[in-house]
Amino acid sequence: MNRLFTRDTQAIFWNNNKTAIQRMLDYDYVIGREKPSVAGIVAPTSSNKFEKFFYGPDEIMVPLYKSTADAVKEQPQADVLLNFASFRTAYDVTMEALDIDGQFRVIMITAEGIPERLARKMNQYARDKGVTIIGPATVGAIAPGAFKIANIGGTIENIIKSKLHRAGSCGLVTRSGGLFNELANIIALNADGIAEGVAIGGDRYVGSTFIDNLLRMEKNPDVKYMVLLGEVGGTEEYKVIEAVKSGKITKPIIAWCIGTIAKHFSSGVQFGHAGASANAERETAEAKNKAMAEAGIHVPKSFNDLPAEINGLYKQLKAEGVIGEIKEPEVRTIPKHRRPKHFICTISDDRGEEATYAGYPISSVALPETGKTIGDVISLLWFKKVYPRWAVDFIETVIKTVADHGPAVSGAHNAKVTARAGKSVVESLVTGLLTIGPRFGGAIDGAAKYFKYAHDNNMTPAEFLSYMKKQGIPIPGIGHRIKSLKNPDLRVKGLMDFAAKNFPATPLLDYAREVEALTTSKKENLILNVDGTIGILMVDMWRALGYSEEEINEFIESGTLNAFFILGRTIGFIGHVLDEKRLAMPMYRHPWDDILYDVQKAEEI
Repeated sequence: MNRLFTRDTQAIFWNNNKTAIQRMLDYDYVIGREKPSVAGIVAPTSSNKFEKFFYGPDEIMVPLYKSTADAVKEQPQADVLLNFASFRTAYDVTMEALDIDGQFRVIMITAEGIPERLARKMNQYARDKGVTIIGPATVGAIAPGAFKIANIGGTIENIIKSKLHRAGSCGLVTRSGGLFNELANIIALNADGIAEGVAIGGDRYVGSTFIDNLLRMEKNPDVKYMVLLGEVGGTEEYKVIEAVKSGKITKPIIAWCIGTIAKHFSSGVQFGHAGASANAERETAEAKNKAMAEAGIHVPKSFNDLPAEINGLYKQLKAEGVIGEIKEPEVRTIPKHRRPKHFICTISDDRGEEATYAGYPISSVALPETGKTIGDVISLLWFKKVYPRWAVDFIETVIKTVADHGPAVSGAHNAKVTARAGKSVVESLVTGLLTIGPRFGGAIDGAAKYFKYAHDNNMTPAEFLSYMKKQGIPIPGIGHRIKSLKNPDLRVKGLMDFAAKNFPATPLLDYAREVEALTTSKKENLILNVDGTIGILMVDMWRALGYSEEEINEFIESGTLNAFFILGRTIGFIGHVLDEKRLAMPMYRHPWDDILYDVQKAEEI
């Protein structure tokens, strides 16, 4: 790829460095990118699912992941990794990313001081994989008007001043991140800005060297000439000289090696970066500047003369027609005051002409002529998906099946008693709903959880029964007080018949039927009951719809299954409340003869 980044480039950001990420997103907004440059954040120690960031005046949510593997699974389009791990873990993070074949084109490493032995091994591994490493010990790189890494370029104000908001004509390569920003500003003042820039990093062994980046820029049609800022120490500049001599690089290069003062010191003195130490005559800045000039590279007399050298070459190339005029793009302004939102809604929006359910106008699902049902609305508002008809119909069947089970169950009883106390429909309904939990309705959640666990772990029915016995937990979804093999529950039969006719497959139900065969051999009423059937078939439904096992487990743990019971039973509770109101029933008092009184005289102390 001749261009390091494009306007479509997206990155995985390793380590939740909020300031650096916000600067990237601010840059995205200013240059008018259609999608944020940060696709996801790897934050191994965070329990959050996302992080909020500003995108101009508004906020966006960037997903968080526990590992790089998790991130790329969900964001396969992100081909850049921004490794902000500490020097203790940066090597491991990079090697893990390199092992994800074909995912990352570019990996940037900010950490300084990775042991040289590991750095050399890591860099060679990346070369073998065809991955460009920027760093270690770098602020990154930028393709103006397309993509910028983290803090490179500084503040938005400095970015605009340095013309880094849109592409210029120069390819800039430096070791130093601080001097990169200074050079970008100098190029903006004396030419038309840069087309691509890389700070390769200050450690002695970096992943992509001067020659690597200049050879790419040689092929980049946006780059018309290049500026190289080297420094005392190392011999990488000589590779550039050889490339110029051999004709591999034909575009004009302006170059300067800083550190000429080093000749006044004894050898071995380090100037700033780990690599800025001359251990031989040819590693001195003076020797390298002389050699580059002899090769035909534009080398100023001093760093102070660098601006004039840039201006002169720029004017020459413009006069020759190599560089054309640049149309200045519209620049969006970041608001000075931005207020974070306190609530987040991802299921509905009431701000337009018509409110929507998961992006669908209400009229498109609510009106009779649409053919949509309550099941369709649930699939949109609960799962943000458009379910196929068989799944929608199953949801409807579940809701109708659990709507009521008579006045004697605890929830209905509570609602009726409250209604007879003169309370409103809402107050009476709530008292009934509050009884739903582990002992009332909770078997749906439990059945899904435990049967799925047994099935996932390849337990035989006998092993499952033994496992539950050791846990001291009755098997949720198994057993009924009245119904048995001889007196089957028609609700269960109806659900199973529906699944057999409409579901693509029912592996968990098939497994549960094997368990039922074992439990009923011991006692006739230890059948798969309606709660168990619903919970198990919900798992089969989600599997058939393509949900991952992790997503299904999350549904179970969050109480989603119980929510179907709550929704269905709400219909019945309201019916009982309205029945009490309609009959004008008086205040309820429980009869004495239905209470076992065992009141002992209190002991005096």
